[in-house]
Amino acid sequence: MNLEQKEWWEGFLTTENAAILDVRTEEEVANGYIPEAINIDIYKGQGFIYQVEELDKEKTYFVYCLAGSRSAQACGIMKQLGFENVYNLVGGISQWEGPIEN
Repeated sequence: MNLEQKEWWEGFLTTENAAILDVRTEEEVANGYIPEAINIDIYKGQGFIYQVEELDKEKTYFVYCLAGSRSAQACGIMKQLGFENVYNLVGGISQWEGPIEN
């Protein structure tokens, strides 16, 4: 479930039907995000769960936050909701060396 940056990014690029999920707040996302990321704020509690349940469970999700803690929590929640393929970015975007959009 936890992947280092290189494996996480290569996994996203080489996996068919993959998506990136950013679980940070809107304010954090405004400071920059990984291209193609879908933002669903984990701090929204039940609202987070409602939004995640609308996602396609057949896809593979590459999840990140600022440092890796919230995204690990999100991966656990997604597993409980029936998502089989979820991968957490160890170190989060704070250690990210890949592409960033603003």
